[in-house]
Amino acid sequence: MSLPAERHVQVNGRRCRVWEQGEGEPLGFLGGLRGLPRWPALLDRLAEHRRVIAPSLPGFPGATGFDELDDLPDWVTATLDLLEASGLVGADLIGASVGATLAAEVAAFSRATIRRLVLIAPFGLFDEREPVKDLWATRPDELPGLLSTHPAELAAFLAPPAGEDAAEWSILLARASEAAARLLWPTGDLGLRKRLHRIQAPTLVLWGAEDRIVPPSYAKRIASALGGWVEVREIADAGHLAELDQPDAVAAAVLGFLS
Repeated sequence: MSLPAERHVQVNGRRCRVWEQGEGEPLGFLGGLRGLPRWPALLDRLAEHRRVIAPSLPGFPGATGFDELDDLPDWVTATLDLLEASGLVGADLIGASVGATLAAEVAAFSRATIRRLVLIAPFGLFDEREPVKDLWATRPDELPGLLSTHPAELAAFLAPPAGEDAAEWSILLARASEAAARLLWPTGDLGLRKRLHRIQAPTLVLWGAEDRIVPPSYAKRIASALGGWVEVREIADAGHLAELDQPDAVAAAVLGFLS
């Protein structure tokens, strides 16, 4: 497919990039731990059937302004502003990892904002018997193998595009990590469990079967607490970044749910 169209919106006075591809009903996507440094294969698959709109969260590639977001209400209101500015209010929404965390929080705080919800391995809960991995206490060289079952493909996704300065690109990715830490550090426990009952939108909970960051058992914890209809799907041969590890399987699950 051709490259996505690009536009920009304002959130808290800061510019955030919005990518768009495909035709039909809008389908939003909020990216994961490193955001959207490039257009992933999953969104190509989805854009064959829907108009995919992928805005960049503050602090992640394509956007700035995370340094003004100090607590959960700041992040939730910024995400609401971003969805409104991107034309996604009342649309179906997919979130991955940190993007799924914010998608779930938005669905809990503002029920009318989301029509149907797909959560891919969100943070937000913590059980000391099965703890969430502390990403910020992990050696950088260990992270690819922890995040993905296909580290080489993850490396390609995070590699600087042609013409980009490698040093500037590494700073961009470091800022994304800092933005995620600002929301999730140290345990990722945001008290989401107390609010899951407020999520009334039909929800698909997707999890990589080999997630070494947030244990796959958390899928059932989330599903059992949701207030509306829920489906749980496990993606084989996928880690925490299931949308990168198995884009075809994830796309099939999402499209089947949304149809």
